[in-house]
Amino acid sequence: MARNREVVILLLDVGPSMHGVLQEVKNICLTLVHKKLVYNRSDEVGIVLFGTKGTCNELAKELGGYKHVTVTRDIKVVDEGTAQALQNLPLGSAPVLDSIVVGLDMVMRKFGNTKGKRRLCLITGAQDLLRDPPEGTKEEQVDTIADMLKKHSIKLECIIFREPGVHHNAVMEENDRLLYQFRNRSVAKVVQVDSPTSLLGALKTRNVLPVTVFRGDLEVSSNFKIKVWVYKKTAEEKFPTLKKYSDMAPPSDKFASHEVKVDYEYKSVVEPDKVVPPDQRIKGYLYGPQVVPVSTAEWEAVKFKPEKGVKLLGFTDRSNVPRHHFMKDVCLFIPEPGNIKAALAVSAIARAMHQMNKVAIVRCVWRQGQGNVALGVLTPNISSVNNVQDSFYFNVLPFAEDIREFQFRSFSSLPSSSQPTEEQQEAADNLVKMLDLAPPGREVLKPEFTPNPMLERFYSYLDLKSKQPDANVPPLERSLRRITEPDPDVIGQQTQLIQNLGKAFELKENPKKKKARTQDILAYAGAGDQAKSVEEPSVEKDRLLENTHPPTENVGAIRDSNPVQDFEAMLAKRSSSTWVQKAIEDMQNYTAALLQKSRDGSNYQKALECFAALRKACIIEQEPQEFNEFLTKIYERLKEGDAAKFFQLLSSKNISLISKEEAPDSDVTEDMAKSFFLKREKASQ
Repeated sequence: MARNREVVILLLDVGPSMHGVLQEVKNICLTLVHKKLVYNRSDEVGIVLFGTKGTCNELAKELGGYKHVTVTRDIKVVDEGTAQALQNLPLGSAPVLDSIVVGLDMVMRKFGNTKGKRRLCLITGAQDLLRDPPEGTKEEQVDTIADMLKKHSIKLECIIFREPGVHHNAVMEENDRLLYQFRNRSVAKVVQVDSPTSLLGALKTRNVLPVTVFRGDLEVSSNFKIKVWVYKKTAEEKFPTLKKYSDMAPPSDKFASHEVKVDYEYKSVVEPDKVVPPDQRIKGYLYGPQVVPVSTAEWEAVKFKPEKGVKLLGFTDRSNVPRHHFMKDVCLFIPEPGNIKAALAVSAIARAMHQMNKVAIVRCVWRQGQGNVALGVLTPNISSVNNVQDSFYFNVLPFAEDIREFQFRSFSSLPSSSQPTEEQQEAADNLVKMLDLAPPGREVLKPEFTPNPMLERFYSYLDLKSKQPDANVPPLERSLRRITEPDPDVIGQQTQLIQNLGKAFELKENPKKKKARTQDILAYAGAGDQAKSVEEPSVEKDRLLENTHPPTENVGAIRDSNPVQDFEAMLAKRSSSTWVQKAIEDMQNYTAALLQKSRDGSNYQKALECFAALRKACIIEQEPQEFNEFLTKIYERLKEGDAAKFFQLLSSKNISLISKEEAPDSDVTEDMAKSFFLKREKASQ
């Protein structure tokens, strides 16, 4: 058997205690099969059902007994037949130990004493009475099975499903005690779940072998170093990468890999037909308009290369390191295996930290020549099991640049009429408390038993598309819906709180109002004060409405008597989608005509007011380009004549180009706007 090939035997309880969750049992097994079909096609899977009405296994044929245990699929390389064997699960009842013995016998018959990756996955309610063995006690039978599992390097994963409120009787207690005896013998992992959702995530679809991130010294001081190994405790489950598939190979070629390979060619700009070999290429980096070449040797010379090691920087109170500052994956610091002194040192420090409610700040460089340094916190992990040593959890801490502080407006800044009442505040607080996923005594979605709904849905749909290429996305299954949508049980229990929230807040219809942005905002007190608003808002609004809506006239052009008010009235009219553009163009033409007709500065003041009004309107209407182009063109045309003094007046009143800070659509920076007239004067000199 190949070394990296895994053998998995599914031991599925189809007894009465599991009838309500057989769909979840089938889904979890199908997910395991689908992943192996995609990534581990050489793995082998067998299926054993216990609790069936009939009996079909080799031990029953040869030795008798082992009733109601059915081998629905022998150990074979995973294929579509494996998934088909899981489609229809029968109902019945049978003891747990018999299924473990049958699964163990299947492995021994096929592989004998050869070594490999093998595991038995047992999913059961553990509520059926165990039969007495032919010889000895049940405890002795468990020890015998455990010895065989250990001898053949077979791991046992046991998932016990018990719904909340189920009364524990003597049979269930005996089953639990015997199954936990396997765990005490270090051959099994036993977990208990109480919901279909937790059952869906309890079975690990693939085993990830732990690999050390670091092996070396935890340097407490220059004279005190502890040998430690560091493993990853958690890792992000990445979305699978999909490779490109080529259909260029002939259908008759059974050995075609259909793999797509991409090659890149680099050609010179001077000689487009000549390919540049790798030894003549060098990376370049943009620095402004220039490209700066940097060779690999130069990169290596300036690269930061810290020394490998883990150094303790100090201790602090646990309250000084908030949990929401933890970043990336969690690592586990354990003493070097077999090193008694290291185990004693780690245990002493961890228990002292736990007693004093302290954590340790450490600086970590996992590999020699690593390009970055990890600053993190060690939290003591005190073991409650005799054969498990004390250890530390390691979490990466953020640097100042990694922290994002979001400021939210306080209710205290609102007027008294908008302040929430005590009743409203209490109703909102109760709603937030209701949404807690970990209320006292129960956790709704346990992280270790909650699968990633996106991945589960991906593998299920991928399997469906392989059989039906035109299939649509199926609806969410019940268990996944409980993860992605509010739990109906939680919502149902808190109906009164939701009703109280609705009663506390009065809902009113918000009628649509006509856009009156321009007439409410535009206020031009003069060229030197474009945004003056010292009056009360209500008084200012009334004044604007009086100025922009003459009661007897319908203004459609800019006149000499009051050009600014006419311009504002045109903007407020908005009789068509192009009216704003027409108002801006008319104001530009009028302002340009004022400057051209001016003699000895006679029209400068009125032109200044028009420029200020036009500039502010272009900011509000998000038309900065219109004003910037107009100012640039008219300045280039009139700067050499008598109008040069007018542009000096504009500069003194800070009327220049519209920058990005004022209007996001502008392509002019603030510095460019401030130096517009200065640069133009230097250029003309």
